Amino acid sequence: AIYGGEPYSRRAHLAESVRPFVAIGDGLRARGYSAPEVLAHDLDAGLLLLEDLGTEPILKDGAVLEERYGLAVDVLADLHGQPMPRDPAVPGGGRHLIPPFDKGVFGIELSLYPEWFVPFATGAAMDAETLAAFAEAWDALWPFVEEAETSWLLRDYHSPNLMWLPERGGLATVGLLDYQDALIGPTAYDLASLAQDARVTVSADIETRLLARYEAARRAADPAFDAAGFRRAYTVVAAQRATKILGIFARLKVRDDKPAY
Repeated sequence: AIYGGEPYSRRAHLAESVRPFVAIGDGLRARGYSAPEVLAHDLDAGLLLLEDLGTEPILKDGAVLEERYGLAVDVLADLHGQPMPRDPAVPGGGRHLIPPFDKGVFGIELSLYPEWFVPFATGAAMDAETLAAFAEAWDALWPFVEEAETSWLLRDYHSPNLMWLPERGGLATVGLLDYQDALIGPTAYDLASLAQDARVTVSADIETRLLARYEAARRAADPAFDAAGFRRAYTVVAAQRATKILGIFARLKVRDDKPAY
């Protein structure tokens, strides 16, 4: 699909080579997190030989374990509490400038809902008046995101992309995958991805405790941490993600013949 003359991937700042994956991964490992080591690479050909992080996901028998999700929260709190470069180095020379989670990304992701989910659910396109109201409602919420604290936003921080590596201990117990689309954006985004995991049920009680755990860790490291501002941003980006994902799941079904979700 074309959006203003560009493919969706470009408007949404999705990676179009392996260089972002390598640069972000190097930055994560340098700070003690378990991103897979790149054992060999041919960046021009788009080929990577990666460390195998095993077969045990963060889920246990397909269900959420609060202990494991809590440690994944600790990884985010630690990551967000330290300065991260906006242009990490790429092996062999050059740097990867991490794109921003800007209003363009915010909007293009939301557009998946009227474009794919509404016709799938109702059998008809969203009418022009409703589409305008939809856009206006989200425009009113964007300032809460724009004003929020930012850091590396790994973007797909949820159960399919988090492995369990108990032999490593500490924060390295959580193995990290699928961060090539990372942005500079609101710290609340990845916590919302985890605590409102779209692919498994996270109870409201567990979500509440995960949020409290994150905020306590951030306050312990920085008493000036703005918990109220973080909660506002969390509420908006969690709703934005859910809206986007409804569109993605419908698109997977309709366009790609992948009905599982």
